[in-house]
Amino acid sequence: MLAKNMALIRSKIELAAGRRGIDAKSVKLICVTKNANLDRIEEAIGLGLADMGENRVQEAVIKHKSIGNKAIWHLIGHLQTNKVKDAVKIFSLIQSVDSIRLAREIDSRAREASKIQDILVEVNISGEDRKFGVAPDAAPNFVKEVSLYPNIHIAGLMGMAPLVENQEDARVYFKRLKNIFDVLSSMDIANAEMKWLSMGMSQDFEVAIEEGSNMVRIGSAIFKE
Repeated sequence: MLAKNMALIRSKIELAAGRRGIDAKSVKLICVTKNANLDRIEEAIGLGLADMGENRVQEAVIKHKSIGNKAIWHLIGHLQTNKVKDAVKIFSLIQSVDSIRLAREIDSRAREASKIQDILVEVNISGEDRKFGVAPDAAPNFVKEVSLYPNIHIAGLMGMAPLVENQEDARVYFKRLKNIFDVLSSMDIANAEMKWLSMGMSQDFEVAIEEGSNMVRIGSAIFKE
């Protein structure tokens, strides 16, 4: 079933990329593994999925012990400062940086580990109180400030649209984040490379790609039975 699911997802990515006029290979697929056991993750890796996204550091630590560097690990969930030390050890990309306090701790722990930690700045494009992320209007100044930390490298932005029944209703939110991404790209901030625009999940990744996403985070659509 997983192979069948992946074939469908890759087909949808290719079609969405075609509508945008880009090569589907330029869209990175993050396999969200928060509800998947080790056997299923190994199966996904066997199907060519290299990038795994975890919501919780504790769960990632357990999975990393078994799977290790067979995968590239992304933290896509909220990161608490007391989990940063473990996060820096495991994750190639932390996609959910949304406060100066958190950035400061990542910089400190990365320095201890002799590492430059790649991050994405999370922007709260939906405006929902229960969602994490920097306010859209505050994003440029936030990026400027975080870019000054020497053991952090900003690699782009991440955001989530509200949960909607029709993915077309998510389009306006993805447009909003793409606009912020383009503004930041034009500002040419040192140590803030706008390489990745991470937006789009199982329910709305096609529209996200059409609106400029080059990194999608898909879990339930991959692992559904």
